[in-house]
Amino acid sequence: MKGIIRTRVGYAGGEVPNPTYRKIEDHSEVIQIEYDPAVINYERLLEVFWNSHDPTAMAYSRQYMSILLFHDEEQEKIIEKSRQAYEEKSGKSVLTEIKELDRFYSAEGYHQKYYLQNRSGIVEEVRGMYSDFNDFVDSTTAARLNGYVAGKGTMEDFEEDIAKINLSEETEQKIRELLEILW
Repeated sequence: MKGIIRTRVGYAGGEVPNPTYRKIEDHSEVIQIEYDPAVINYERLLEVFWNSHDPTAMAYSRQYMSILLFHDEEQEKIIEKSRQAYEEKSGKSVLTEIKELDRFYSAEGYHQKYYLQNRSGIVEEVRGMYSDFNDFVDSTTAARLNGYVAGKGTMEDFEEDIAKINLSEETEQKIRELLEILW
């Protein structure tokens, strides 16, 4: 999605310090998004959030529940307005928990850019573009490619993005072949 600067998977929403995937306690798995408000606004991000899952369904566990965490009163007001609009449009009550973010804990490395990291023959070249793992995790390139290899996006967006990324022809072809299967 245009305007997203970096994304990181992690845990938040609970009280127990230092959660991990194996010991998540009272936290939920979340994604932290840094974005450029000159390119995409908060309302559009919320629109994507509401439409990317069923926020009216009861979660089967706290780990995978629908949750929105805000940083300030302005974000809270925008979330509430957006939630109300979703409820009016769908005719259903939203069960998404909405609360202030206390602390975000970054997930373990193997959870970051998960789909991309599990595409042998592609990830090696992308990882080689960055001096350390955190640079890879925080990169817009890795985030966008992670989405594509997960089957998200459009071929038009992919072609526009891939033209800006300096990948080998072989790796580009591997991604295209994968997208043909996924799409």
